Amino acid sequence: MGSPDLTGLLREFLFGFGTLFAIINPYGLSFVFLDRTKSLSDTERRVLARHVAIAAFGVLVVSLFAGAVILRFFGISLPALRIGGGLVVAVSGWQMLHEKPPPEGQVSVAPPSSEALKRMIIFPLTIPLTTGPGTIATAIALSANQPTAIQGALLSSLVSLIVAIAIAITILNAYTYSGSMARLFGREGTYTVTRISAFLLLCVGVQIMLTGTLEAVRSLLPVTR
Repeated sequence: MGSPDLTGLLREFLFGFGTLFAIINPYGLSFVFLDRTKSLSDTERRVLARHVAIAAFGVLVVSLFAGAVILRFFGISLPALRIGGGLVVAVSGWQMLHEKPPPEGQVSVAPPSSEALKRMIIFPLTIPLTTGPGTIATAIALSANQPTAIQGALLSSLVSLIVAIAIAITILNAYTYSGSMARLFGREGTYTVTRISAFLLLCVGVQIMLTGTLEAVRSLLPVTR
C-alpha cells in the first residue's frame, strides 16, 4: 500500500480532529470546568487549564498509539471502559445539575482550594471530564485504521500527533477563556448554560454506558451465519 498523498493526509487530519472535537466538545465543557474551578482567579484558572490541556494531550497520545495494548494488558474491554467511565461522567453531571446556586454576591459553601484542584488535574478534570471513555475509545478506533506500510504508518502517526496537539490547543483555549465567556453571558446566563452543560454531560454519560452495555450484550450473543 503506497504512502497517502497530501490530500489524503489532510482528509485524515480533518476526520480525526472533527471526530475528537465532537466527542470532547471543549467549549461546551468550558462552563463545566468553570463551575469546578470557580474558587480560582482567572490567572490561577489559566495555569490549571494549561495543566489539563497537557494532561489531555498525554491521554490522547497514549490512546492513539498504545491504548489498545494497555487495555489488553489489563484485560479491560472497550464495553467495560465505556460503562465504567460513562457512570463517572453521569454522576458528575447529576451532581452539577442538582447543585444549588449561591446567593447573589456569595461564593458557594466550602469551595475547593487551589491545592485541592491541582490534585484534580488528572482525575476528574482530565479523566473523565475532558478526555473520557468516549474519547479514549474513539482514539483507539481511529488508530486501528492506520495503513500497514511503514512509510504510510509513519505519516499517519505524524497526522495523529498533530491531531492530538490541535485538540489540546483547543481545550487550552476553551478552558483558559471560560471566565471571559461567563462574564459575557452574565450571572444568570452562565447559570443557565452551566445547567444545560450539566444535563448534556449527564446524557453523554448515560449514552456512553448504553453503548458499552449494547456492545457487551452483542459480544455474548451467539454469532449467526
